[in-house]
Amino acid sequence: MKILVTGAKGFVGKNLCSQLNNIKEGKARWYGDVQIDAVYEYDLDSTPEQLDEWCRDCDFVFNLAGVNRPQDPKEFMEGNFGFATTLLNTLKKYKNNCPVMISSSIQATLAGRFGTSEYGKSKKAGEELMFEYGKETGAKVLVYRFPNLFGKWCRPNYNSAIATFCYNIANDLPIQVNDRSVEMELLYIDDLVEEMIEALKGHEHRCEFEGVETVPTANGRYYYVPVTHKTTLGEIVDIINECADAASNKDGINMVELPQGSLRYKLMTTYLSYLPKEKAIYNLKMNVDNRGSFTELFHTLDCGQVSINISKPGITKGEHWHHSKWETFIVVSGHGLIQMRKEGTDEIREYEVSGEKIQAVHMLPGYTHNIINLSQTEDLVTVMYCNEVFNPNRADTYFDPVIKE
Repeated sequence: MKILVTGAKGFVGKNLCSQLNNIKEGKARWYGDVQIDAVYEYDLDSTPEQLDEWCRDCDFVFNLAGVNRPQDPKEFMEGNFGFATTLLNTLKKYKNNCPVMISSSIQATLAGRFGTSEYGKSKKAGEELMFEYGKETGAKVLVYRFPNLFGKWCRPNYNSAIATFCYNIANDLPIQVNDRSVEMELLYIDDLVEEMIEALKGHEHRCEFEGVETVPTANGRYYYVPVTHKTTLGEIVDIINECADAASNKDGINMVELPQGSLRYKLMTTYLSYLPKEKAIYNLKMNVDNRGSFTELFHTLDCGQVSINISKPGITKGEHWHHSKWETFIVVSGHGLIQMRKEGTDEIREYEVSGEKIQAVHMLPGYTHNIINLSQTEDLVTVMYCNEVFNPNRADTYFDPVIKE
């Protein structure tokens, strides 16, 4: 399959082309049922001859080209309607009736606050042009109305509030929020790209619209991405600020909750994509003594903490037990011995561990335990998980050697 993407260097185009090329090059093997032979990337620097050639050869068109912020509102119609006309006429020239997708906008509903939108009017005109093309040629046309888009590679201070918020907060610049209660429907770029690939396979999602509301229906005239997030401007800003605090180690390397597929997960990913070079690295507090070091990597309020422990040659650490706290030790470098003894008994469990065979060993509640570096020349490096964040005022840690003398 040969795919033409117009507006290939824009926000959506760049993300879509990158994944289409990943599929073409065999880097995204989970799309095993999609065969892509060529991705034609058309943008402002492409030539009319290239558009002509690609319209002749392509098997699917993603028309993402458009104007978002012209100096003159008249350019909306020229850019959004005018180019669509050129594209469709070129396809007709070669009698190429392949499927054509067009990226429209929820503003094309011309409902509510969008009633006077010149951008919406130009998008609506492009939609009608597409529908007429489908009737005339019999080609399959897929008109998608997108809500507010966000994700990596989106241009800040242009036409995306989220891109602007993420960029400004990451770069310690002020943001302006006029009304926190404004409701927004958000579409994450990876969810959009996933739907585009489903469209390639003929598994697209149809709908109609009641005002700005999407109504899924099997025979709908329009198409939509089924995964969006409805929220308020205030909540978006709050989440991005939480993400910024977590990424900067501001609150003691707290990790925010990031459920897979959640808006919080997607906003964190988006925020990180705007970090400047100096903020992509931060210092951790190393607790160092003559035995080695102990450094907390990150912790959560509900799911415990992860740390890295380095023991110098011949050193024993631990020799304590807990009532409810439990830990998991994972040696990643060196050669060590973990010993445990159930409190009140003489029964000892031993586990010889090594970075040559990475294993996880649970430190059981009610068992005193230690970890011994068996090497006389190399450090022992252990990743340690604990089910709760250390509380110095209630440590639940009690000294007791595993082996009594």
